[in-house]
Amino acid sequence: MIEERLATRRGLLDAVVFSGGEPLAQRALPEAVARMRALGFSIGLHSAGPFPRMFERILPLVDWVGFDVKTIFADYTPITGVPGSGARAEQSLKALLASGVDYEIRTTLPPGGLPGDALEALIEALNGYGVKRFVLQEARTANADADAHAAFEDAADLVWRLGQFAQFDVRRAAPA
Repeated sequence: MIEERLATRRGLLDAVVFSGGEPLAQRALPEAVARMRALGFSIGLHSAGPFPRMFERILPLVDWVGFDVKTIFADYTPITGVPGSGARAEQSLKALLASGVDYEIRTTLPPGGLPGDALEALIEALNGYGVKRFVLQEARTANADADAHAAFEDAADLVWRLGQFAQFDVRRAAPA
């Protein structure tokens, strides 16, 4: 049904982006990407890279990747609750950067920011990997206050000062 609908949108839409949850968890992803490509669409992928083998398999099939990095990879397990998740995300990030596929690396800051000096460590790590395009996103929450927005502005300023990114953008949360 979706494929038929998209076929009628050729010429109106340029691309199909596989997103939501974690697309790499779907075994049928390579086939779905190939079918959308056969319809003439460019392909985008949103991922956090938890399945590096699938990620490496899919990279040659996509035109662009929005890659989510939560914090430094050594600190992933407390955030994800999945042992080894940081190492898998790191492997995927390295594959992405080596692939030549267009990308955007992004981190969504929770209200109040990352704990301790984690943001500074993350910027340093991303600089070390050679990341060229980075986006800092403000988390959307129902009860974000002026202090949370100020903390986000401070975080954005830190990235401006320390980041060595060719492109750096800030996405502020829409007002509730």
